[in-house]
Order: sequence, then structure tokens, then C-alpha cells
Amino acid sequence: MKFNKAFWIIAVPVLIAGAGFLAVRLLSRNEPIPLARSAVVTRRDIGAKVVATGIIKPMVGAEVKVGSRVSGVVKKLRAHIGDTVEKGRVIAELDDLELKAKLNQNQAALEKSKADHEYAEANLIRLRALLARNFISRQQIDLAENALKVARAQVDQAEANVAFARIQLDYARITAPVSGVIASISTQEGETVAASLASPTFVNIIDLHRLEVQAYIDETDIGRIVPGLEAGFTVDTFPDTDFRGRITAIYPKAVIQDNVVNYIVTLEITDFQEKMLRPEMTANVTIVLETRRGVLAVPTSAIGRNAGRRFVDVLIDGRPSRRAVRTGWKDEGFTEIIDGLREGETCLIIS
Repeated sequence: MKFNKAFWIIAVPVLIAGAGFLAVRLLSRNEPIPLARSAVVTRRDIGAKVVATGIIKPMVGAEVKVGSRVSGVVKKLRAHIGDTVEKGRVIAELDDLELKAKLNQNQAALEKSKADHEYAEANLIRLRALLARNFISRQQIDLAENALKVARAQVDQAEANVAFARIQLDYARITAPVSGVIASISTQEGETVAASLASPTFVNIIDLHRLEVQAYIDETDIGRIVPGLEAGFTVDTFPDTDFRGRITAIYPKAVIQDNVVNYIVTLEITDFQEKMLRPEMTANVTIVLETRRGVLAVPTSAIGRNAGRRFVDVLIDGRPSRRAVRTGWKDEGFTEIIDGLREGETCLIIS
């Protein structure tokens, strides 16, 4: 029993010392640390792009609400949703009996005013002849001249009333102000429309040849966006079709949703393909900012950040050496290296 106890008292310190010595030898060996992945600093073309989500929208003036400027009962509706209409085509007709009666009334008033004018003119001629013989006073001539002027004004007013009545009668036929497709119908046959306060809407017409893309750009990227930049986009309906566009405007007011700040950028569609795009389709937009040719680049996963500074672990004799770098543009997993690395050096992939 005493022998076993003495044995362990001597053996334990010897084992601990041997393990420590072995660990020191292993750590002091000058052998490269095995690394999982690495990349070589090479030259490549780096293109800066901004990716965003957008919506297909009609341009300003491409969606028109067609209404009535006169009140009445809808006698005939000549449009259906999805119909293609040309500018000037009759869309709806109102009951025009009252408007025709009003026109006839004004025409009768015009004829009466013309007759009154002819009588006043003839009367003035007769009175002037009598004045030449001193049969009447000058005052009677003045009264006759005034009556002729009043009659002339009444003719002018009657002619204006007739013209107005004709215009009102024309308003009973509602025509398409633009060419396009009927998107919605708000009034049906037999309904009475009242145009006293606001024009009642009959149909909505959309010109499908005048569509644009409204892209939502993050506030971190909006500073690099300017009108005239080229862009491409796809829609979920036709994922294999690439559409081209050009930036035409940047909205000055931001759109804030869920504490995310975006700015709306409008894209003119430069290769419009008929019967493919529709309003409210979701667009996946890629805006090409610029391309830098033959710049030094490394995989973005090789760049780390420490205390606000970027670094790359460069492999020297198989061992990593941390080096500060200055970066530029990013493109599809690669980042431009402006300063800190040389072409041909090998760096460690961090993540």
C-alpha cells in the first residue's frame, strides 16, 4: 500500500513535465499552419451595380379617367374591359333629348333677335330720312341708334347661346381622349350621372405603350444614381426576358416603410415589347453605374474589418500576415483593392 502511494507521488510530476515539454516542442516547430482556402490577387474588370425592386407603372398622362361634362341618363355604353380603343372612338352616349330641346330653344331665340335687329336697322334708316326733312328731333335718332346697338348685342348673345347648346349636345357623346386599353368601367347603362360638382367617371383608359418602371433605391445607393444611366430589369412573368431602360428622374422625397428609407427612381423602357408588360408587375432592376477595367481585386470574403479599418491576411511563406488595405468598388463577390496589396500575392479567405 505504501509502495503504490510512493509510486504515484513520483509518476504524476514526471508525466506533467513530459506533456509540457512535448507541447513546447510542437508549438516551436517552424511549419506552416494548414489553411482551408486562399485566393490570388489578380486583375479583373469591376462593374459597380445597384440592385433594386421596382413596379411597372403608367407614365404621367398614360392613364386617363374618362368622364362626362353634362348630366343625364346613360343611354348606351360602347366599351368593355380589355377593349382596345382609338382616340376619338365613342365610348358612351347620354340621353340627349333635353339637350336637343335646349338647342332648338336657343336657335329660336337667335331667329327672334335677328328679326329685332333687322327692324331696328330699318327703323333707324327711316328716322334718319325724317330727320333730314326736320320732321323729328335728334333725340329720336339717338334712341333708334341705341336700339340698334341693343339688338346687335342680343344677336351676339343668342349666337353664343346656340354655340354653347351645340357643345353641350356634343358632350352627350363621350369619346376616348387617347388610344389605349379599357382598364375599368365605373358607370353602367341606365344610370343617371350628375356633373354639377365633379365629372363622373365612365371608364379608365391606359396606354400600354407608355409604361415606365418605378424602382425603389436604398438611401445608401441613391447618391450614385444620376439621370441617363443605363439599367436592365426582368419581370416575374417573363423571367428569361431581359428588358432595357434608362433613368429619367429621381424623386426628391423619400418613401419610408418599416424604418427603411428608399427613393423612387423612374426608368424609361427603351426596348418596349408590345403585349408583354402590364401595370403593377414587379420588376427586378439592375442599374449599371460604371465599369473599371483591369483593377486589382480579391474575393470580398477575404476582406475583414477591425476598428473601422479593412484588412487582408496575406500568406507569406505559408503563414498569414495581416495587412491594411484600401478598397474600392464591389462586383459579384469581388472587391477592388486600391492600396495595400500587389498582384500575384496570396491571401486567406476569412469567411
